[in-house]
Amino acid sequence: MKVLIVEDDAMLVDAIARGLRSEGWDVDSVGDATGARLATLDCRYAAIVLDLGLPGSSGFTVLSGLRERYDTTPVVIVTARDKLSDRIRGLDAGADDYIVKPFQLDELSARLRAVVRRSQGRVAPALRHQDIEVDPVRRTVKKAGVLVDLSMNEYRTLLALMEHPGRAMDRDQLEDRVYGSTGTIESNTIAVYVHHLRAKLGNDVITTVHGFGYCFGAKN
Repeated sequence: MKVLIVEDDAMLVDAIARGLRSEGWDVDSVGDATGARLATLDCRYAAIVLDLGLPGSSGFTVLSGLRERYDTTPVVIVTARDKLSDRIRGLDAGADDYIVKPFQLDELSARLRAVVRRSQGRVAPALRHQDIEVDPVRRTVKKAGVLVDLSMNEYRTLLALMEHPGRAMDRDQLEDRVYGSTGTIESNTIAVYVHHLRAKLGNDVITTVHGFGYCFGAKN
């Protein structure tokens, strides 16, 4: 299983990574919120170890970004913040567990195993529109009950639009949901993904809002 460590303390990252690898985990690490966003867009992790005190942005930003796009990856917050209010905020924001530094690596590993086990039985609401169904937990798309093979970026484009049927989203909003703020996207990239989605799901699934962007279904 692959875990992502989001932590800016290089020595702590090294210690956690060595400990988890010794127990069979495959480990990636990033040091800030931007890196975490890009990593979770590019790869699906079994769990995430998340520090709150990240440079430039809070770990809460990472957590809220995950949950806003229906990413149910289990998150264990590991932080020096030991106030009850911080624990409550973290859990209410969608964290699966909360550990205060300093901690034992054995405890972290055990908690990771526990949240992964719980996540396997987690239920998240499916998104449905006419004969199209998206399962955010399994990241599957069905049309009339038949699985449709989408690339990861096609899937993200569909999910971003389907979350708000009938509401137009501009191209910048869609690019941010699909890629994050990388600034390296070709101007017609979203249009290409919309073209692919129409070919796979039907021409009437996504409406073009000329001079602005797109919406899922008919515009309200």
